Amino acid sequence: MATDDDFEPRLGRLRSPRGPATRTYLSRVLAAANLARGGATRTGVRRGLTGSRIGRGAGVGLVLASRDRFAAWRQRRVIVKARVVRLAGKGIDGARAHLRYLQRDGVTRAGEPGRLYGPASDDVDGRRWLDPHAGDRHQFRLIVSPEDGDQYPDLKDFTRRLMARLEEDLGTRLDWVAVDHFNTGHPHTHIVVRGKDDRGRDLVIAPAYLTRGIRERASELVDLDLGPRSDRDIQARLRAEIDQERLTGIDRRLIREMDAARTVSSSSHDPFQQSLRAGRLATLARLGLAERTAAGHWRLADGVEETLVRMGERGDIIRTMQRAFAGRALTPTAADFAIHAPGARPLGPITGRLLERGLADEHRDRHYVLVEGVDGRAHYVDIGRGDATAVLPAGAIVRITPVEAGVREVDRTIVAVAAANGGHYDIDSHLRFDSGASEAFAATHVRRLEAMRRAGAVERAADGSWVVAPDHLDRVVSYEADRARQAPVKVEILSAQPLERLVDADAATWLDRELVAPAPRPLRDAGFGAAVRDARQRRQQWLVAQGFAEEAEGGVVYRKDMLAALRRRELLRVANALSEELGLTFREAPSGMPVEGIYRRPVDLLSGRHALLERSHEFTLVPWRPVLDRHVGKKVSGIVRSDGISWSIGRERSGPSVT
Repeated sequence: MATDDDFEPRLGRLRSPRGPATRTYLSRVLAAANLARGGATRTGVRRGLTGSRIGRGAGVGLVLASRDRFAAWRQRRVIVKARVVRLAGKGIDGARAHLRYLQRDGVTRAGEPGRLYGPASDDVDGRRWLDPHAGDRHQFRLIVSPEDGDQYPDLKDFTRRLMARLEEDLGTRLDWVAVDHFNTGHPHTHIVVRGKDDRGRDLVIAPAYLTRGIRERASELVDLDLGPRSDRDIQARLRAEIDQERLTGIDRRLIREMDAARTVSSSSHDPFQQSLRAGRLATLARLGLAERTAAGHWRLADGVEETLVRMGERGDIIRTMQRAFAGRALTPTAADFAIHAPGARPLGPITGRLLERGLADEHRDRHYVLVEGVDGRAHYVDIGRGDATAVLPAGAIVRITPVEAGVREVDRTIVAVAAANGGHYDIDSHLRFDSGASEAFAATHVRRLEAMRRAGAVERAADGSWVVAPDHLDRVVSYEADRARQAPVKVEILSAQPLERLVDADAATWLDRELVAPAPRPLRDAGFGAAVRDARQRRQQWLVAQGFAEEAEGGVVYRKDMLAALRRRELLRVANALSEELGLTFREAPSGMPVEGIYRRPVDLLSGRHALLERSHEFTLVPWRPVLDRHVGKKVSGIVRSDGISWSIGRERSGPSVT
């Protein structure tokens, strides 16, 4: 061509030689779209299936994950936790409980309950939103926490813009609700996304987008709102990491750069980076996690990353404990802090006063309790999932014991009985197998199978017998391990009332049971232990004045029927009040006699929780068990015993019962 305009167009069908480099425009568009969806293309080297490109947003997620690390230094950080939750079975009930929990009291800046909002409404009814999802396979739960979230007066606009950006990346409208929480040092938003796209199909989001893409999009929005971080901000944050006893960004870079011998160098072409690396390596050496091998060279300890993570978690726990005790004008020393977390040293029984219950991990709904023990120590205990432990009143006296996981003798007996009965278990076959066993003893095996059935570990046949699979003991191990993860400890309420109310209570109290125990609990003369010691002495004086005890040489002697008499006095007093309220006659249930009736509700007494059973024109109060809460309004029966009651739930003899 003589000039730029010297050309002759040739009209007609687009022709091109064959080959991937000269494909039609349409084929290239389709290939790009397929890549954005995470699908495979026919060109290039065929790679193994890793799952990274399955789901919506795979291409975007991979692009965002490959951004320059240096450019990310200036980006404002946002922590995003994403979790896929299955809704099959009882999952929808857990989803309802999760929404209720997100809207609990004290999560707003004003300490009010949280309020769900959505794309276009500031007030969403959680039940109405969730009920249509009962048949869904799954849902997504996100926690989004900008590092500079305290600079936002409200997180709603930020959340809506983030979700709009997600819809663009994923190519579908999203059905979601959210609630903002300001009850921690870092404001954050909980987002629940329905697991369906705008065409009603299961919504599958690529792992790369869940793990990195959402975080990058959130960081972009914060940068737009607040501007990127300055050099001074970045340097100040990095200097603050040098002495921290947790896993830091400096540690991650050192771990990436170490060689096969776990050796790293403190040198760097950048003087500032040189000072960071040298200072951090000196801190790691002080913590016993690094040792100097030569000038400018250090060897990192095995498991340094895991150790630093645990140290950071422990530091967070200690700060939580210090805040809780400072708010109550209590001053235990750090040496008196005892931390019981999953994977820590074995937990022995703990008895003490409940100070606080809170969230250890909001994302996974793991809770903790702080207990001021009679041993004078402050105990932090991870109690597992929130729904695994009932509501605990503040100031209650509790006993915490570890859950014993593993195969029990009852499991081996079930297997032996089933092996002799064609792989099935029921009470009749048990009594034939062991002529010395009682029906009540066999019923304990039924309760074990019923608990496993609710977890999907065993099945019940049409004739009421239990199908015991050949791998039953392996199923027991799996069932117990899962149960221990969800609830590693058992929290028993010894007294729902605080210690101060027990001193002169006209009832059988925890103090009385402690006083008559064959081996009184040892008390440390500090903290709650000192308070219990003083309360015991004052309770003894009250019991002497009431005629339930008398002072003798060298101590106090209690009446043999003291606990029963105190228990009956309270029972009759509460029953008279209930009789007036209900318009029914109270009928006392003597020991050894059968009782039956419609279970109405629990009644809390100082001597323990009781169940109100209604029958015709009368009612009775008998010891309560947790299993009854699933049978409100239903007929139950049992036999009163001196130490409680043996419940029979249902009409069938092989049905579940509770002692």
